[in-house]
Amino acid sequence: MQHRKMNVEPGALYDANYDTELIAERTAAKELCFELNNLRPSMVAERDEIVRRLLGQVGKNCCIESPFHCDYGYNIMAGDNFYMNVGCIILDGARVTFGDNVFVAPHCGFYTAGHPLDHERRNAGLEYALPITIGNNVWIGAQVCVLPGVTIGDDSVIGAGSVVTKDIPAGVLAAGNPCRVIREISEADKLRYSKIVKL
Repeated sequence: MQHRKMNVEPGALYDANYDTELIAERTAAKELCFELNNLRPSMVAERDEIVRRLLGQVGKNCCIESPFHCDYGYNIMAGDNFYMNVGCIILDGARVTFGDNVFVAPHCGFYTAGHPLDHERRNAGLEYALPITIGNNVWIGAQVCVLPGVTIGDDSVIGAGSVVTKDIPAGVLAAGNPCRVIREISEADKLRYSKIVKL
């Protein structure tokens, strides 16, 4: 299938509900998600093949656990050593970029799409999308919600249950609703879990 690869100016309204081409592209992505979500966990090569067909870019050592859902797939860019745990959703009306060594915990959502506040344009099926960018070495805790237009800087950690409404700088621990910076991640954090046990 030839992808349209939505080329809409960030924040501009477009017809997400009644545009037949976009509906077809979302259906194609849902079919691939269905295939992925119904494969046995042991079918590693087959799972990887579907992920590489679904996403726009996939680095080395990419693992997306099932179930996983997205809108288009081709707007999702994943770097090397990307891990996304179960139950995650990406609404990729705009580009969603994950850097290298990103760890996403269960049941997180990355939502580029938004809708007009006035009901007339919203009822007409119009929406907008703003890109989301996740830097390198980022850990996203369980049930985090990342909203349109957000950038999370390199080496940061987002605490479980956070709603990320604004950009988060690099090298910090941030959490809450709305998500806010709690403190910088320091050299002392390397010593916090210094004991390694062999099982």
